Amino acid sequence: MKITEFLKHNYRHFNAAALIDAAEGYKTHLNEGGKMMVTLAGAMSTAELGISLAEMIRQDKVQIISCTGANLEEDVFNLVAHDYYERVPNYRELTPDQEQELLERHMNRVTDTCIPEMEAMRRIENVILEEWVKADQAGKSYFPHEFFYKILLSGKLDASFQIDPKNSWLLEAAKRNLPIIVPGWEDSTLGNMYAGHVISGDVKNVHTVRSGIEYMMFLAEWYTVNATEESKVGFFQIGGGIAGDFPICVVPMLHQDLQRNNVPLWGYFCQISDSTTSYGSYSGAVPNEKITWGKLGKETPKYIIESDATIVAPLVFAIVLDQ
Repeated sequence: MKITEFLKHNYRHFNAAALIDAAEGYKTHLNEGGKMMVTLAGAMSTAELGISLAEMIRQDKVQIISCTGANLEEDVFNLVAHDYYERVPNYRELTPDQEQELLERHMNRVTDTCIPEMEAMRRIENVILEEWVKADQAGKSYFPHEFFYKILLSGKLDASFQIDPKNSWLLEAAKRNLPIIVPGWEDSTLGNMYAGHVISGDVKNVHTVRSGIEYMMFLAEWYTVNATEESKVGFFQIGGGIAGDFPICVVPMLHQDLQRNNVPLWGYFCQISDSTTSYGSYSGAVPNEKITWGKLGKETPKYIIESDATIVAPLVFAIVLDQ
């Protein structure tokens, strides 16, 4: 039985039914000529979402991505250091002393998965630093994802790949020069490293890596070109936080701050989140709240799946891919 057949036979109510509705809505949106933005919060790259997301990119089911700096870099960490990762199934039972032992071994824990600092983070730092310095000395500047595209497409890392490269979503995105928005890149391991290299003088101009404001300006131009009444842009949000809130605000910015008319609202919205609705929480806000901010319209197809995105997202993608 195909995955889609299994899901449609068994997923009939509650969050399960919401998953089916959202996936079918995603397909309908694309079939009607729409485009889709996927946003990645949390640690989805360390959860190896690339296995399904890369295929979505290959089959042109995703036209633009917004992600945290962590998700940007962690896909590459996994690509070059997968064999050195360690899984800790009993992470809930770890004592402070055991956590300290992981620190002393340079194993940075994300829930049940430990990322090896020397094999992953420092290896990538050494390669990307060359690009930072080269751009800095040439008086040029690039977005964070563009620096990753440079090192991935250069072939410098090919010999270090420890997973099938077809399972790296960022490598697939690089091959297609997919537009990526990385708000708050500074809040990432390499962002911290970059700050250190600016402080130490290795990089002279802090603006060698372009900023979040420039990302919003880039997104405003991209949305203006790509969003029409005939081809609206949808919004598939995994988690919450800045990866979702930053890009969705481009629409009210175009309307309210630039006073532009005839800018379509987002044409589809789905959020996968395990954050329950609560006071003041963006991640837990129901989609209808976004109507009041000029992000979605009252007719916009809206879905929320209150569940673990590591379980849900690959299943939604499977339906979209007709698997």
